[in-house]
Amino acid sequence: MKLLRCLAVMCFLLGTCRAQLPEYYQTINRVTWLSQNIDAILPSWIALGMTDIHKYANVKVVGTDHGKPATIYTWQVTGRLGNLTVNFLQPAEGQLNAYNDFLEKHKDGIFSVVHEVPTREAMDKEIQRMAGLGVGVLQQVTFEIDHAPVTYTYFDTEPQGKYVLGLVYWPGGAPKPLEQKTVSHIAPVARDIAAARAYWQKLGFPGFELEHATPRDDSRYRGQPLSLAFEVGFQRIGSISYEWIQPPSTPANIYEDFLKRHGEGIQHIGMPVDDLSQATAAYEKLGFPVWQAGAWGDIGKSNSGQYHYMDTDKIGGVSIELIHAY
Repeated sequence: MKLLRCLAVMCFLLGTCRAQLPEYYQTINRVTWLSQNIDAILPSWIALGMTDIHKYANVKVVGTDHGKPATIYTWQVTGRLGNLTVNFLQPAEGQLNAYNDFLEKHKDGIFSVVHEVPTREAMDKEIQRMAGLGVGVLQQVTFEIDHAPVTYTYFDTEPQGKYVLGLVYWPGGAPKPLEQKTVSHIAPVARDIAAARAYWQKLGFPGFELEHATPRDDSRYRGQPLSLAFEVGFQRIGSISYEWIQPPSTPANIYEDFLKRHGEGIQHIGMPVDDLSQATAAYEKLGFPVWQAGAWGDIGKSNSGQYHYMDTDKIGGVSIELIHAY
């Protein structure tokens, strides 16, 4: 009996160590955002405040894709939405790779949330840890950026985790955002967020409580009253949290619209603003109206706030949520 008890404890400790989350997951380095036409969407994002734009034409990327040697040609544009670095990629058409697989399945959208590792050894160690948990490498590729070999590893987490987990090793360190304006959260939408939670917990990521959001009289969809109840969970990992959303199919709502158009994945980015009306007007002036609006708490009092989802899906497959908390 004592032997069995000791073996059980050892197995528990082994599983705990194997799933222990490395420290670099506490910060997000960037998102890999795929588009079929960067030329069509980039001017709008610049007008909406994207800064520090760098363009890299006809980049040759080498590595492996689905375990096979691969050479990928892509156009890359980097920029910043506040403290979030965005890597826009437009892969050449006709190539068989994970980028084009995503575009065919989801259209434009955020492919991966990427975390920076301090060394190439740390990247290799994490590949081994993930393999022990049953997660393989979807793609590993190296870009030549300003004469430096920048290596990305993308794990095959999207089928169960609803987005691709990514790592980047940048010799000397990746450039850091200078702005203080904050992206507060990234929001995946899924049909079963409890299953997604269990999957990420298996990989060592923190879990989250599931909450039932009840309808409010002040909610609006396309300017019309909206009575919407849905499931939601807030997963905090370091400085940016994930808002997991599971909507009903009816009534019509922005989350279900996303699922019908793109499938499961990252639906919006949350951006706090000081003046919601002013920020909304700036988006509307550029042709991006309010898609859905709502609030929480007793508006105007502590622990309350309002939000507007702006219709930016047409410029990259992701909506911006403007948020004002009181």
